[in-house]
Amino acid sequence: MQPRIGIIGGSGLGQAFAAQAEGEQVQVETPFGAPSGPILITRWQGVEIAFISRHGPGHLLNPSVVPYRANIYALKSLGVTHVLASGATGSLREDIHPGDLVICDQVIDKTTRRESTFFDQGIVAHVEFAEPFCPRLRSLLIEASKHAGTTVHPAGTYVCMEGPAFSTMAESRMHRQWGGDLIGMTCLPEAKLAREAEMCYALIGLPTDYDCWRPHQPGCDRLELLKEIIGNLDAATQGAIELLKVAVPQLAGQVDMPCACRDALSLAIWSDKAKVSPQVVEKLRPIVGRYF
Repeated sequence: MQPRIGIIGGSGLGQAFAAQAEGEQVQVETPFGAPSGPILITRWQGVEIAFISRHGPGHLLNPSVVPYRANIYALKSLGVTHVLASGATGSLREDIHPGDLVICDQVIDKTTRRESTFFDQGIVAHVEFAEPFCPRLRSLLIEASKHAGTTVHPAGTYVCMEGPAFSTMAESRMHRQWGGDLIGMTCLPEAKLAREAEMCYALIGLPTDYDCWRPHQPGCDRLELLKEIIGNLDAATQGAIELLKVAVPQLAGQVDMPCACRDALSLAIWSDKAKVSPQVVEKLRPIVGRYF
């Protein structure tokens, strides 16, 4: 049976999930290179899923070099239609406490070094991205959060920066003025690529600290601060796992429900299809094959 639900684990969840799940490790080759690592096909909470750790085994891939296109292409080629992703973040709001969870609803793109589309050669497509996260999938996560036993914020704007260095204090204050609620490094282009691949995609933000806009206590020991951040990540990770335990079985019963995300390319391909080369179509077959 092909998995319909994919889970992308970021910092924290990637290591925790990989440590507790067993199944078949699948190596997938793509036209965009190798994914971050093998994809784990496993049965979790009674549901067939495909799991990939965004930063790879051992967390060796920094946010700028994660092979986002290969990861999404690989999941799509395995039959995944819905993606639940997680990512460690900094909080830009006093009321979003480290250790909470955030079901993101908007994103601001500050990345500059990443390949952000499947349609860069021989074919042009412009997908709608006003709502960057699947509304149906977000609603399911919000409903599931009522039974997750942790504080979950039903919305939040994620500012995606390039990294790998963290923000300056001036940047952190600016991100707050922009209306950002979380600051992270991995949401994009992942969410854009999922939309181009006609996959429903939602992101659970895992705040670990207050970024640098909020001063630390005077005399705070850096090692103790790091331990606190890691502790917050562990707490948020456990909360995310509990949320997914509720959400995944519910989602399994809804994967065939219609959603605009699943038809994102229906009006988005602007190229004359008669002039798109067979080689380009073959390269992108898991993504565009239904339209050719």
